[in-house]
Amino acid sequence: MTKILVTGAAGFIGRAVCEKLLERRDVQVVGIDNLNDYYAVELKHARLATLQGRSNFSFHRQDIADWPAMERLFSAEKFDYVIHLAAQAGVRYSLQNPHAYAESNLLGFTNVLEACRRHPVKHLVFAGSSSVYGSGSAVPFSEDQRADHPVSFYAATKRANELMAASYSHLYRLPTTSLRFFTVYGPWGGRTWLLGCLPMPF
Repeated sequence: MTKILVTGAAGFIGRAVCEKLLERRDVQVVGIDNLNDYYAVELKHARLATLQGRSNFSFHRQDIADWPAMERLFSAEKFDYVIHLAAQAGVRYSLQNPHAYAESNLLGFTNVLEACRRHPVKHLVFAGSSSVYGSGSAVPFSEDQRADHPVSFYAATKRANELMAASYSHLYRLPTTSLRFFTVYGPWGGRTWLLGCLPMPF
């Protein structure tokens, strides 16, 4: 059976990814999340409740910035794939608390990369961000545009993630893919976006 780690499993995207993976009976999903209070913890628990109780799902409350815990997890579980969705999100908050972004998005991502290197996985897929395009990018955006002018610390950490992953791919032949998400919305979203306030044209 294929074993997949999903970090940030209690998040909006993480829960949706776990839900889709669990539709396959040949996949064992292990979810981790630190369940921090950046936004409502009750919502995170509610999302997890939709996943728990299934024979092919297990959850650990764990912080990716905790290297000993990450090393123990990878050593015990021997993952085939890793889908890394845990991160400190939010552009505005990065101006108030940059240390939270350095800990989760830089140290935490380093731990994910190093764990994937020490306990080889077939592929690491991780959440990037459209914020990496920054200033000076032509619209519409393209994957091959330069992304070297981030305009927030959050954006800088997400661009750093892409470069860190590229270095591990080069040095250790670790297959990695970054997904540059734009605004994501849908069921189990944690915030009220403007879209939800707009009148429908029909």
